Amino acid sequence: MKDYGQNTISGSSFKKRNYKPWIIAITIVINGLVVVLSGLPGIENFDLFDVKILPLMNAIFNSFTFIFLLFALIAIIKKNITWHKRFIYLAFTTTTLFLVTYVSHHLLSTSTTYGGEGFLKYFYYFILITHIVLAAVIVPLALTTVARAWNMENDRHRKIARWTMPLWLYVSLTGVLVYILISPYY
Repeated sequence: MKDYGQNTISGSSFKKRNYKPWIIAITIVINGLVVVLSGLPGIENFDLFDVKILPLMNAIFNSFTFIFLLFALIAIIKKNITWHKRFIYLAFTTTTLFLVTYVSHHLLSTSTTYGGEGFLKYFYYFILITHIVLAAVIVPLALTTVARAWNMENDRHRKIARWTMPLWLYVSLTGVLVYILISPYY
C-alpha cells in the first residue's frame, strides 16, 4: 500500500500539506521588506504620534517572545504538548506584533546611530549583526518547524526544533539588548 500523504490519526483521515511555497513566500516578503526599509530614509517630521515609542514596543514584544519560548521549551521538556503549542503560538503572535511595530518604526522614522564608545560599541555591533543575520534565518526555520508539527512529522519537527529554539531565543533576547544599548541615542 502506497502512502500519498494520507495518515490515519485516531481513526480520522489526515492529509499532509505542502507549506513550502508559503514558507518561501513569507520569508522573501519579510526579509525583503526589512532590506528595503533599511535603505529608506524614513519620513521626516512625522508628527501624528511619537515614533520613539515603537522601539520600546519592539523590545516589549521581543521580551514576551523570549518568555513564551522559554515556557514552550519547559512544556515540551515536561512532555506537555498542549501547553508547548500554546506558548509557541503566543511566541508567533508577539513576533508578528514585533514585526508590525518594527516595520512601522523603520518606515516612519529616520535611522538612529549608536553613539557609544569603546568596548560597548564593539559589543553593540556584534550583538546587532548577529541579531540581524539570525533574524533573517529564523523566519524560514520557525515556519518550517511549525509546518512539520502541523504535518505531524514529529521526528523531523524535533530535529529542526533543536536548532530553531535556541536561535529564536537568541534573536528575541538580542532584540531586547539592542534596544537597551541604543535607547539612550533616540
